[in-house]
Amino acid sequence: IADPQIITIIVLRLPFIINWIEDNISKSDAIDEETAKELIKRSKETITKEKEAVAIKLKELGVEESLISLKGMTQGMLVILGQKNIKKLSGIKVSGKSVTIGAATKHVEVSNSKDVKKAIPSLSSLAEGIGDPQVRNRGTIGGSIANNDPSADYPSACIALNATIHTNERKIEAAKFFKGMFETALKKGELIEAIEFQIPEKSSYQKHPNPASRYAIVGVYVAKHKGDVNVAVTGAKSCVYNDKEMSRALAGNFSSSSIDGMDLDSSEMNSDMHASADFRASLVVTQAKKAVDAC
Repeated sequence: IADPQIITIIVLRLPFIINWIEDNISKSDAIDEETAKELIKRSKETITKEKEAVAIKLKELGVEESLISLKGMTQGMLVILGQKNIKKLSGIKVSGKSVTIGAATKHVEVSNSKDVKKAIPSLSSLAEGIGDPQVRNRGTIGGSIANNDPSADYPSACIALNATIHTNERKIEAAKFFKGMFETALKKGELIEAIEFQIPEKSSYQKHPNPASRYAIVGVYVAKHKGDVNVAVTGAKSCVYNDKEMSRALAGNFSSSSIDGMDLDSSEMNSDMHASADFRASLVVTQAKKAVDAC
């Protein structure tokens, strides 16, 4: 368990793993019925012991237990956070050049913040469009970034706004933080404390959302800084990325006409029931143009 003054995070097996064991092991031809029953029994006992140990430890730390179970959590993960005693990780601070948001700050707090709306209105708008009310009122910016879902919104903000990820051990540039699908530069035991965003001259985030989850089928965050432009894309590939081709075009002429008709390579684009690779490539350009026009 991490230092309670930083955060308390305990990883457990989800109860539905038991259901998976019962549904799969008991039906397996390779395992006899008695062995299957014994495996299921031991799994249940192990999870019960873990839960009891966690409850005792949280009580010792004086941390109120708060169960968070959000849509899209991967099998085998359950995060219990003690949210009462982690003020160090919450809150929003604005300076002349940056906006720093604590890792435990909820999406709804970012979307409603007058300071964020004034400094980086596109970031507030992004937070307002995440998921549904349940997700926005329980989900946190740090959790979103640490999870690095390929269709999540916040990673694109980190790339577009030249963010710095502050952990309990170091500072990591956003360009070096997101490594691949659900993969980041975080080391074992390393925890995100805050995210520091550069305030751009202009910026806008536009996405084509999944109608059910509101995840980005494609989302594009355009940010114009002094001297350069970032075009961060989420949902299109296995990991968020900065489209260098569009960035260069917009740096030379910050107008949607400079990227109009641009034909992007779709070979590495995601393809699923929601959108083909070619359609996603087209959406990247469409959403980028919308973002530029909205700046």
